[in-house]
Amino acid sequence: MSTRRLADESVQPASFAFNAENQAWAEKRIALYPAGRQQSAVIPLLMRAQDQDGWVTRATIEKVAEMLDMPYIRVLEVATFYTQFQLAPVGKNAHIQVCGTTPCMLRGAGELIEVCKHKIHPEPHHLNADGTMSWEEVECLGACVNAPMVMIYHDTYEDLTPGRFEEIVDAFAAGKGETISPGPQIDRMTSAAIGGRTTLLEQPTAKREKFVPPPAPEAEAAPAAAPAPAVKAQPDTAAKPKDVAEENAPAVKGTPKKAKVSQAKAETERKSAAAAAKADGSPNNAMREGATGAESKAEAIDGGKAVGKAKASEPGIGGASAGAKKTRPADKAPAANPDEVVPTVEKGGELTPLFERPDGPVDDLKLISGVGPVIERKLNALGITRYDQIAKFKKADIARVDEVLNFKGRIERDDWLKQAKALAKGGVEEYRKVFGKDPR
Repeated sequence: MSTRRLADESVQPASFAFNAENQAWAEKRIALYPAGRQQSAVIPLLMRAQDQDGWVTRATIEKVAEMLDMPYIRVLEVATFYTQFQLAPVGKNAHIQVCGTTPCMLRGAGELIEVCKHKIHPEPHHLNADGTMSWEEVECLGACVNAPMVMIYHDTYEDLTPGRFEEIVDAFAAGKGETISPGPQIDRMTSAAIGGRTTLLEQPTAKREKFVPPPAPEAEAAPAAAPAPAVKAQPDTAAKPKDVAEENAPAVKGTPKKAKVSQAKAETERKSAAAAAKADGSPNNAMREGATGAESKAEAIDGGKAVGKAKASEPGIGGASAGAKKTRPADKAPAANPDEVVPTVEKGGELTPLFERPDGPVDDLKLISGVGPVIERKLNALGITRYDQIAKFKKADIARVDEVLNFKGRIERDDWLKQAKALAKGGVEEYRKVFGKDPR
C-alpha cells in the first residue's frame, strides 16, 4: 500500500464542525460505548465527517480527537490507514475507486482505469476540469466473484465492461448518479449465477421424511482359528479400580448397611489373596473373581486376534481358584449359559430365582440398552429370560430386581419396559420404529 499523507496546507480549511444533525448523531454514537471506551467510535465519526464535507481534513482529525479524548496521532493513524478515507479534495459529484487487485485486474480493471484517465484525469487523486469528478486505484473491495468493480462513495458497481463503465461515469458527471442502480450491471442477482438460477427450478413435491438408517448387515461367521496352547496366566496384583462399571460389579443382596459390611469383607479377602500371589508368584483368580476385563471381549476385537487373548484366563477357569480345571483355548470361549447362576458377594452362593422361568427359547436381553452379558446372566438366574416378562413388570417386580441386583433405579432410568415391549412386539424392526435407532 502506498504512503498516504494529508493534503497540502494550501487546501486545508482552518476549522471543522459537525452540523447540528451530524453533531447529535455523533453524540449518540459515542454514548453507545461504555465509559473509557469512547475511542471505539473513531471510524464512524471520521466517516460521518467525510460524508458531510467530502473528505477528511486536518481540522476534522483534530476535532474528532478532541471529541473522543484521543491523541491526535492515533486518529491520524486511522485516517491514513483506510483507503475509504479521502485525505484530499475529491469530485463533488463522484469519487471513483477502481479495484486493482488480481481478480479484478484479470477481468478488465486495467480497461476501467483507462476510462478514468480518459474521462476524468490522467492521474489519480486529481479533479477533472470542473471539479465534479476524481478517481483512484485501491485494493480489494470484497466482491471478487463480480469482478471487475468500482466503488463510488458507499455503493459498489460490479460486473463492469468498459462501455457500461463509461455510461456510469457520464451519468455521475452530469449529476444524474441516482439514475444508476448499484450492484451487478448484468443479468445477475448479487453473486448468483449469471443469467439467473439454473438449478432447483421446480417446486418440491415430495414430503420430506425422517431418515431411518438401513439395518446393519449380519456379521459373517469368522473361520475358526486353530486352538492356541494354554499359557500360564500371569499374576494380577493391580489394585482394583475405584470406579468399577455397575454392570461388571458383583450383585449384592440385602440392605445398604449389610452391603457395605459385605464389601469390606470382600476387600479384606482380596488383599489377602493378593499378598499370597505376591509371595509365591502364582496367579490367583480369587483376586478378580467374577471380573470381566478386556480379555473376555477380545474375540470381538480384530477378529479374535487381540493381544493377550491367548494368555488370559476366563473368570473362574485356571489359576488357584479353579481347582483342577485347565485354561480353555482362546477360540473356545463359552457362550453365556441361561441357567448359569451368578455368585453374590454377600453369601458366596447362587442367586435365588425370583420369577418362574418361562418355557421356550430365551431372548437376547442384551438388545435392551443397559443390559450387558453379566447382567443378562444375572437376570436369567433370577428366572427372567424373555422380553415379554420385562414388558409386564409391575412396580413391585422392579423393586425386587433392584434390591437383589443393586440396580439403584436402572430399570426405570433406562426405560427397560418400553424397550422390552418394542422388542417383544416386533424385534429389531419395531425397536427402530419406536426409538429411531438400532438396539444397543
